[in-house]
Amino acid sequence: MLIGHQGKRPKIDPTAWVAPDATICGDVTIGPGARILHGARIIGEGGGAIRIGRCCIIMENAVVRGSPRHSCLIGDYCLIGPNAHVTGAELENEVFVATGAAIFHGARVGHGSEVRVHATVHLRTRLDPGTTVPIGWVAVGDPAGILPPDRHNDIWAVQESLNFPDWVYGFDRATPDLMRHVTERLSDTLGAHESDTLLGS
Repeated sequence: MLIGHQGKRPKIDPTAWVAPDATICGDVTIGPGARILHGARIIGEGGGAIRIGRCCIIMENAVVRGSPRHSCLIGDYCLIGPNAHVTGAELENEVFVATGAAIFHGARVGHGSEVRVHATVHLRTRLDPGTTVPIGWVAVGDPAGILPPDRHNDIWAVQESLNFPDWVYGFDRATPDLMRHVTERLSDTLGAHESDTLLGS
C-alpha cells in the first residue's frame, strides 16, 4: 500500500517490487531491483526521508522509519531481516541486519557490517566497516563498544550520556513528567496521519 504523507509521495523504481501488503508511506525512495516483502513497513514520519538503495531486500514484517530529526539511509545491496527495526540510521553498502535486530536513531553502520539475530545498535553509535555485532549483543558508542546483554551497567555507562529522550524527542531525561511530554509530542506528530492519502498498492 502506498500512502502520501504531508505532501510527500513514495518514489519506487520501476524495477523494484513491493508486496501488496507492505506499507510505504511518505518521503520514501526505493532504488532499482529492491524487494520489499510481505508485511514490511517503510514509514517516512513527519516529512522524514527514507532512501533505500539498489537491490536491497527488506524482509517480512521489518520496520524502517525516518523522522524529521533523523532520516534513514540504506545503501546498496543491504538485507534487512524479518522483524528487524531500523529507525533514523544510516547503513552503508552491503550491510546485513538479521532477524529481530534493532538499529536506532543517528547510528551509522559501516560497509559490509553484520548485525546478527536480535542484536542492537544503539542511537548515535558508529560501527566501523566490516564490524560484526554477535547474536543478542549490544553495540553502543562512537566508536562502538560491543558488549553482551548481561553487562547492562557497562552499556548504560555509555548510553546514559547519549540521552535517548533528548536525541530522539527533544526532551532531556531529567524533564519532570517526561513520558507525558514525549507522548503528547508524538500524539501531535502522529496526528498528521489523519490527512494521509491512499495512493494504491
